[in-house]
Amino acid sequence: MKPGIILCTLLAINFSVCAGDNDSLAIRKIANEILGSNKAYANLEYLCKKIGPRLSGSANASKAIAWGVSALKAAGADTVYLQPCMVKHWERGGKETGFVRTREGLRQLKLSALGNSVGTGPGGILAPVIEVKSFAELDSLGEKNIKGKIVFYNYPMNPLLINTFEAYGDAVRYRSSGPSNAAKYGAVGVMVRSQASNTDQHPHTGVTFYNGAFPKIPAVSISTAEANWLSELLQHKDVLEAGFITHCKMENDTLSYNVIGEIKGSKFPGEIITVGGHLDSWDLAEGAQDDGAGCVQSIEVIRALIATGLRPDRTVRAVLFMNEENGAGGAQAYFDSAIAKKENHIFALESDAGGFTPRGFSITADAARFHRMEKWLPLFLPYGLYYFKEGESGVDIGFLEKAGAALAGLEPDSQRYFDLHHAENDVFEAVSKRELELGAINMAALVWLVSKYGLN
Repeated sequence: MKPGIILCTLLAINFSVCAGDNDSLAIRKIANEILGSNKAYANLEYLCKKIGPRLSGSANASKAIAWGVSALKAAGADTVYLQPCMVKHWERGGKETGFVRTREGLRQLKLSALGNSVGTGPGGILAPVIEVKSFAELDSLGEKNIKGKIVFYNYPMNPLLINTFEAYGDAVRYRSSGPSNAAKYGAVGVMVRSQASNTDQHPHTGVTFYNGAFPKIPAVSISTAEANWLSELLQHKDVLEAGFITHCKMENDTLSYNVIGEIKGSKFPGEIITVGGHLDSWDLAEGAQDDGAGCVQSIEVIRALIATGLRPDRTVRAVLFMNEENGAGGAQAYFDSAIAKKENHIFALESDAGGFTPRGFSITADAARFHRMEKWLPLFLPYGLYYFKEGESGVDIGFLEKAGAALAGLEPDSQRYFDLHHAENDVFEAVSKRELELGAINMAALVWLVSKYGLN
């Protein structure tokens, strides 16, 4: 007997212990509704094509908030409301320009300012470039070798890590804290190799955080292809200097909103289940995978439960969080409100890993609640999801662990996500309707089961 058949047989034997046929039928009903409706895909198309990039504090973010209200009302939520939150407001300004001067002349560099970075000023910066492949190497070079130069962090995502989120987690430190670490030794600017899993010409942006103990210096990313090219030239000592001009600036924090749609629980309305994604996106593209997909999937959970008549026993909230990308202001406001109102949050689910084929759920919970959810796995196998594992859940729901909630993050197949993440090619056309809907089905199924059985 093949291993896969053995696994399915064992799961089938245990199935009667963990759930009945009625649950399987209910989830099939949810699946039929989502697969037959086209609502999630149509919502994503509108968000991407009619609104587009949605950086927190921007005019498009405000348009997206209004859209979120309309979409949740159309989904049939009992109540839809806005929750105020203060958010970071960073402006890219005009288009960045950059170049490298070699012994053969000038070559233009396609680059992107890092989120929250300061600008160069109208004159830009021009300086020799020094390549650094680790923070340890940076420290060993010290001020003597770095002062007055542009530090080029050339640290690729580890191709040996099958889960690309692990590789990203390892590499992203050079973007998030690289500028301040370089400024400590007198660097005048930073170029960072994009956190991308493929070799291509797309620079990927993303947030950087300045350490107040050191000067704020301008920081940009360059594509993986140009990082490889630049590294090779530096090894041959063909690069004389580099320069770039950026126009970005940080404005004062501004008022924005989370968008919340709620179905009141029929039996235990005081027990709250949250399902969400983040409405803001970086400004280079449409934010389709990051995180328009998670938003429309969360709306679809509400819509599918209403459309199928599967009224949840516990209250279900879909939350479209604002400001995940560069501050988590929406997540903080949601948590603060929960504490102030003494709400009983029992579970929260986030989708912020793209709208690709669902593979599993990563769960943050004590052993008893984890194993309770794990026993539901047979119900998910027909829809492509084959594991529950202990792990991280998501930025926007992470605070709720302190409120006692069990947390889960949808884990789609990760192989293509960092081809698009924070880059100009994160557009609607890169999303598969089928994959997006399968993610929504599994999310709705888990929310439904928690709403029916609880976790205690």
